[in-house]
Amino acid sequence: MSFYALFILAFALSMDSFAVAVCKGSTLHKPSYKEALRTGVVFGFIEALMPLTGWIIGIGASHFVMQWNHWIAFGLLFILGGHMIYQSLVVKEDVLEEKKNKHSYLNLIITSIATSIDAMAVGLGLAFLEVNIVHAIFIIGLTTMGMATIGVMAGKHVSTILGKKTELIAGLILISIGVFILLENI
Repeated sequence: MSFYALFILAFALSMDSFAVAVCKGSTLHKPSYKEALRTGVVFGFIEALMPLTGWIIGIGASHFVMQWNHWIAFGLLFILGGHMIYQSLVVKEDVLEEKKNKHSYLNLIITSIATSIDAMAVGLGLAFLEVNIVHAIFIIGLTTMGMATIGVMAGKHVSTILGKKTELIAGLILISIGVFILLENI
């Protein structure tokens, strides 16, 4: 597989991470470049680990992974999106005004796993194409890191446009991505 083909694959895999990073950036109070880069690094690292995990799992468990990956992604995104919607509707106005400056590592890891599960199936496929897995995960990780970093900074501008409804909309978007993943694989 050529570098360009791997880059196109990496770009396609990073689009979910980009969309979620926009949501994450929109829920923060003026995210810094450092926070955007931190989010990008976590998303890129997890996105790179998933194809490697798929590569390692191999043919024996591929049927199980393909059978359940969309349900796991849907569940995680539904829970995260539901929590964001709950926060936007139930939490008092004065608490919403004091937005966080960064997300917890646990929140970032769970979100990035939810958006990267499809990359595990890609890793299974890469094993059969005799692709250099080190190059593949490096390209996938760097591309996702860049897209997620840009996404957080783009979310900063979404927040100023939408104001207090940002967290509600971001939660709905996360749930929509989960539903889309589920419907695409049923």
